[in-house]
Amino acid sequence: MGTSVQEIHARLLLEVPGYRRRKPRSPEPETMETQIQAQIPGIDHVVSEYAVGYLTHAANLYVEDTSGQSPLSEAAEAVTELLVSASGDFSPQNYDTIGNLVAKFITGLSAADGVDAEKRQMPFRAKKLDQAINVGAQRNMSSTLGLTGNTVDLESANARKVESKVDKKKLEKAERKIRAKQDKKQMKNVTYESSRLLNQPDETMSYEEFFMAVNPLQLGSDSQAKSKDIKLDNIDISISGLRILTDAAFTLAYGRRYGLVGQNGIGKSTLLRALSRREIAIPTHVSILHVEQEITGDDTPALQAVLDADVWRKHLLGEQAKISKQLADLEEERSSMADTSQDAARLDEQREGLDITLSDIYSKLSEMESDKAESRAASILAGLGFSQERQQYPTKTFSGGWRMRLSLARALFCEPDLLLLDEPSNMLDVPSITFLSNYLQGYPSTVLVVSHDRAFLNEVATDIIHQHSERLDYYRGANFETFYATKEERRKTAKREYEKQMAERAHLQAFIDKFRYNAAKSSEAQSRIKKLERMPVLEAPESEYTVHFAFPEVEKLSPPIVQMSEVCFGYTKDKPLLKNVDLDVQLDSRIGIVGPNGAGKTTVLKLLTNQLEATAGLISTNSRLRIGFFAQHHVDALDMTTSAVGFMTKTYPGKTDEEYRRHLGAFGITGTTGLQRMGLLSGGQKSRVAFACLSLTNPHILVLDEPSNHLDIEGMDALSDALRKFEGGVVMVSHDVTMLQNVCTSLWVCDGGTVHKFDGTVNAYKKRITEQADAAGVVAKH
Repeated sequence: MGTSVQEIHARLLLEVPGYRRRKPRSPEPETMETQIQAQIPGIDHVVSEYAVGYLTHAANLYVEDTSGQSPLSEAAEAVTELLVSASGDFSPQNYDTIGNLVAKFITGLSAADGVDAEKRQMPFRAKKLDQAINVGAQRNMSSTLGLTGNTVDLESANARKVESKVDKKKLEKAERKIRAKQDKKQMKNVTYESSRLLNQPDETMSYEEFFMAVNPLQLGSDSQAKSKDIKLDNIDISISGLRILTDAAFTLAYGRRYGLVGQNGIGKSTLLRALSRREIAIPTHVSILHVEQEITGDDTPALQAVLDADVWRKHLLGEQAKISKQLADLEEERSSMADTSQDAARLDEQREGLDITLSDIYSKLSEMESDKAESRAASILAGLGFSQERQQYPTKTFSGGWRMRLSLARALFCEPDLLLLDEPSNMLDVPSITFLSNYLQGYPSTVLVVSHDRAFLNEVATDIIHQHSERLDYYRGANFETFYATKEERRKTAKREYEKQMAERAHLQAFIDKFRYNAAKSSEAQSRIKKLERMPVLEAPESEYTVHFAFPEVEKLSPPIVQMSEVCFGYTKDKPLLKNVDLDVQLDSRIGIVGPNGAGKTTVLKLLTNQLEATAGLISTNSRLRIGFFAQHHVDALDMTTSAVGFMTKTYPGKTDEEYRRHLGAFGITGTTGLQRMGLLSGGQKSRVAFACLSLTNPHILVLDEPSNHLDIEGMDALSDALRKFEGGVVMVSHDVTMLQNVCTSLWVCDGGTVHKFDGTVNAYKKRITEQADAAGVVAKH
């Protein structure tokens, strides 16, 4: 057993001249520690034990001089600071509360042994040493006592050997908790989603600076010969007290495409950010690029912005021009010198060095296929929906969604060794997702993509990584459908094995309890005890994660419900966006609207919900009709500073808090989640809150704009099931092929200024898009 921290502390204090221990007292540390834990719930036992022990030992010491500060006063200050830090609350009120608690302890300790309080407060007497000792120059200073250096040898300061038996793991755990609470204090005014806990890069750092810092340039043949497989063991990731991974194995084989899946808020985005900033020890010769933020708009044309994204290509081209000029100048200077002169030899040596560097630059540019850069960039932009004309538009003219596409185009163009994509389909329409899927299937390097789009993962992923329970499970050679079936089989097998072992353990234990003290059966009981001890301990399998959505019953209405006849609309009179739109929505309608971004899909939904007024044509609705509208940017309608229950109470009054919590539970917001500030919820949880609010309006028709964004796979399954059971009508704009297939019975295409019914399935629509792209030569070839 290791010696406790306070025992080590006391042992060292006893070596200080002028101190001597009083007769041992009988304090009640359990009572003190209980009060600390009551005041600071969740405090680590090691920290509270250390605080009590420190005060106890300081109270056991008295001193013989009249100058300086007493050890008990020093201990009180130190313990107060420690406990405040451990609590994470640095407010003056908390300082006062904990200070009073410490003072109460000291008073209790004084009363326990009857020591004169004045004598106890006397400071120790300073004793002059025979010779000066430079503490900082010694060896092996103990860092557990908070000393500033690390070079004092406790053995050389003592005549006898002092063996340190501090439990380092406990101390490190306590220090990690204190640091986590300090980090939490620093971030307490920051609004963030639980899936986006890591800080963004320094805003003062430009894209070029960040790119070059994360991806150092590797010149020469050595870097090309190195393996680009990634294999790391015992990975730990935690942020602000939230544990993401513990002792996880992280393995990526070069050239494979991995789909990273898991529940909302489990830490998938956090893992990608840690990889992108090399907070996980990825080899430096493996280049990394992460698509998560839209680019900053300026006057740079879209095509040039993509070309400039490959920072090292731009840098190498500049170096190539610079070195070529230097070589030309050297050649001109050398031509006027004799071959035997010293200056000529010096110039030849410089020229040789520049030739080697230039050769490396040519090799690297060739590896990047620099000569094909512009055509490849234009092809990628075209595939993501940028016409040849729009490729010349300044980036500042594009909306946020289109800038995100530019970010994706830049990453695809750079073609890093490890491409990290976080929900790329959230910003794309079906044609662009089809292009991206086809493009990634021919991607030569490694891809790690977070996505909840089953169809996309089925087409792109060669392997699946399942993140859960602070670990990563690998399903090699599996697309999403294979993974899902295999995972379910693994879960059922683990459950059967666990239940079988629990039954066997119970049977053995029953025999042991019955015959442990029976002389005739004692040997059999002992045999079963040994068998029980040898049995491996199986962990209980995870409970199956399920989510349920439930929309209210719908009162019947007589038709017509909603009808659009010859509807036209344009934001300006000279540029009509939609014309001659005919659409009929009934209570049994399940309509899916697809088409390229910018074609007017969201505009159609806003016309249906009377948010926009048609410039021509007729929109007729039933007078009793209630329409529930789910906006693509639904978060804007929520108050991030309050809880879901508080928001509902204010926006939809008339129910008790318990009724609101039950209603939220029908959309997967269970437990105390509905009472948390919404700014701390994950994107998927916010979506569920938005759906719960939507259902409170008791709509007859649900009009949904990209409802699958941010929902995890289980959430999308629950939403699809609820929409199928919904007794009213559904009109949906979505890029998620699986949801369209599961919910919609009719498909409408919004393109070319109108909306027309498509006679076929979503897969048939995707096939047509691919054929058109192939015919136009859009799909990039590697």
